[in-house]
Amino acid sequence: MRDSTHDWRSELELEPHGEGGYFRRIHTSSHTIPAPRGERPLASSIYYLLDASQPAGLLHRNRSDILHFLLDGGPVEYVTVDPDGGLSRSRLGDAALFLAVPGGWWKASRLLDGARHALVAEVVTPGFDYADHEYATPAVLAELPHLAEALKPFLRT
Repeated sequence: MRDSTHDWRSELELEPHGEGGYFRRIHTSSHTIPAPRGERPLASSIYYLLDASQPAGLLHRNRSDILHFLLDGGPVEYVTVDPDGGLSRSRLGDAALFLAVPGGWWKASRLLDGARHALVAEVVTPGFDYADHEYATPAVLAELPHLAEALKPFLRT
């Protein structure tokens, strides 16, 4: 782990991400498979960074499974909602450094306990395509009223 002043954005040439934080795609498999919305690479991967200027990511979901590996910093919390409306909170840092989020689950992330940054590597399988990605809107809160207070901080205002 590096010290908390390390500039990952510059070193890894990360760009702003639409969900918050910063990212850069680092791998896309040259092998493809058929998927419901068209052919997809077998896998893709990004670096994803939350820092003091962007400490949280918006609630969103993907059709693909996503594996998250904390590389530096943290702790970072992932809030996930399964298709049945069950909410889970997972903390990466300390002992846990890995989280799998199945396709179709809502998820959001945020820095915890005064963390200055969290650098995460994500592996998406099948590979990421924006056609398979959806940001939550306030309508999600109407569908999941029992989670409205927990999810409201992760919606675009």
